Amino acid sequence: MSVLEQDHNLYDEHTVLETIIMGNKPLFKLKTEIDALYADYTDENAEKIGELQVQFEEMNGWNADSDAAAMLSNLGISEDLHYTLMKDLDGKQKVRVLLAQALFGNPDVLIMDEPTNDLDYETISWLENFLANYDNCVIVVSHDRHFLDAVCTHISDIDFGKINHYSGNYTFWYESSQLAARQHAQQNKKAEEKKKELEEFIRRFSANVAKSKQATSRKKMIEKLNIADIKRSSRRYPAIIFEREREAGDQILNVENLSASLEGDVLFSKLDLNLVKGDKVVVFSRDSRATTAFYEILNGKAKPDSGTYDWGITTTQSYLPLDNSEFFQNDLSLVDWLRQWAKTEEEREEVYIRGFLGKMIFSGDEALKKSNVLSGGEKVRCMLSRMMMVRANVLMLDEPTNHLDLESITAFNNSLKNFKGTVLFSTHDHEFAQTVANRVVELTPNGVIDRYTTFDEYMQDPKIKELRNKMYAVTV
Repeated sequence: MSVLEQDHNLYDEHTVLETIIMGNKPLFKLKTEIDALYADYTDENAEKIGELQVQFEEMNGWNADSDAAAMLSNLGISEDLHYTLMKDLDGKQKVRVLLAQALFGNPDVLIMDEPTNDLDYETISWLENFLANYDNCVIVVSHDRHFLDAVCTHISDIDFGKINHYSGNYTFWYESSQLAARQHAQQNKKAEEKKKELEEFIRRFSANVAKSKQATSRKKMIEKLNIADIKRSSRRYPAIIFEREREAGDQILNVENLSASLEGDVLFSKLDLNLVKGDKVVVFSRDSRATTAFYEILNGKAKPDSGTYDWGITTTQSYLPLDNSEFFQNDLSLVDWLRQWAKTEEEREEVYIRGFLGKMIFSGDEALKKSNVLSGGEKVRCMLSRMMMVRANVLMLDEPTNHLDLESITAFNNSLKNFKGTVLFSTHDHEFAQTVANRVVELTPNGVIDRYTTFDEYMQDPKIKELRNKMYAVTV
């Protein structure tokens, strides 16, 4: 059994390559034993070394270094770092090494807690493919729906201290449980009609699968599924509904020659951008500081190195920043906290404010909680209540899924798909990017790449991939 290590400093005194090989405990123990005998070599232990080396060969030990090196390369750790001490790596590099350690040695059972945290798109794609074709058992906890859909054959839902086990991936579980909930509410619908509806749902879902081993086995399980096994979930989903006080005109935002740098690093340069009504833009960069700087500039909280931006006169903006701590410096109750953004007497009424808080699952006494004692997820839910109340026609969201649970992420995602206004957002959530955006804008130190396309099409286009590499190349 192998577990993805959560203590990122545990192996600080070991080299990167050694840390990987430690993932295969029996092999590493044998290697250590052989090295110790060689260090104290005598005629007496020569025979023992020979015996251990036979075992080492049977475990494919002589290829361990090259296998570990190949896995590191797949995870974006270059060869020049393989003999570096772990303590000299940055946080994101450590995560990748620990991931390689967990995968090394083909364990019978692999347990991973949030394995996609701090990984980029390419590395997550590699991991999805690796695990989707992995022959052994994988148990994973993740908030990444795209990852769960690519990898999982079953979902275990832990709710109110009870574990319910379901066939299928996350989307199958979510959609089937929602269908079961709708059917439960339809008291007048005949049992035969409900059964047909469920059977059709299973047929449609099993027809649309990928070609990986996991997907094939998942398809067989779903096809054999008894419709009585499809049950509604007791999970509560927040009601995230973004409405607009007014519809914006055609001209939303015009940006010309915008550039920004931080501590001598160019974050982005020569950014020209024209936003029109209906644009839902995923803004991203290999350097996340670039996207945050972009939003801070557009919201008047930071100054660019050069360039200008102009919002359309019919637009109103609402911004969910990456760091929301400045909003929670006081000890107001949540009702009084949200009242700060009320515009009319009606909006100042407690019943009205509690309505918005209730949509984000702050009901009863929870609405009287002090705003400075909230968890990260509760703060984001408060910020979303505030955004709903403001009713802007342009939303700006910097990593909106941070700290949220899967129910909130799913409800948020569905809300943005249905929102009739304009959205600028940055996210590490693949499903969010793919299902919301109709345009991709990538900020680089050498300019911008701007395409009307889906996120997946953008990332998989070989010409764009080549262009991206050029745009991030260091200019001399």
